[in-house]
Amino acid sequence: MRLYLASTSPARLALLRQIGIEPVIVPSEVDEDAAVERAVAANGPLTADAMVQLLAEAKAEAVAAPGVLPDGSPIDGFVLGGDSAFELDGVAYGKPHRPEVARERWLAQRGRTGVLHSGHWLVDHRGGVRHGAAGRTDHAELTFADDITDAEIDAYVASREPLLVAGAFTIDGLAAPFIRTITGAPSAVIGMSLPVVRDLLHDFGVDWTSFWETPLL
Repeated sequence: MRLYLASTSPARLALLRQIGIEPVIVPSEVDEDAAVERAVAANGPLTADAMVQLLAEAKAEAVAAPGVLPDGSPIDGFVLGGDSAFELDGVAYGKPHRPEVARERWLAQRGRTGVLHSGHWLVDHRGGVRHGAAGRTDHAELTFADDITDAEIDAYVASREPLLVAGAFTIDGLAAPFIRTITGAPSAVIGMSLPVVRDLLHDFGVDWTSFWETPLL
């Protein structure tokens, strides 16, 4: 049994390896901004939940649609797509990309509580044939310390870690000391809710341990 990860996210790869799954990495090449713009034009503004689910589905379907990998070998297993966004005061934030944007977000979220939304889409492509797909979102609420100094924020932004992660922070890296509490699955904050991945596989009658290539004990 193989799992194909429609993402190049190091965090999502690390999470899957943490539970004994070594996925096949297949970049989706989805233009996320364009996908969101099309959805908004067709249906109006998206909630954070709807946005991450839209993008998770777009990524997984883009990889699964050809039915083969870039090298021509067939996709035989499950294709998993994921996306994340951090919501604060009703506004969903993705990756800041630029240092000045990351700094502005940290000044705004210092001492505040927000929600990390994590979207998932799983395509059943066992035997080289599409059999169906399902998705689900998960959420985790987290509170930042209120005594983070401007100097700490500047140092963190200078590390460049926050530039390419949703919400401009990670809990498995340099920002961990800034986060006081988390309510929900910690893995959802990192990039993918492992309980949801397990549940989705179970919905298809598959135990996640069947992806283990060798016994872990």
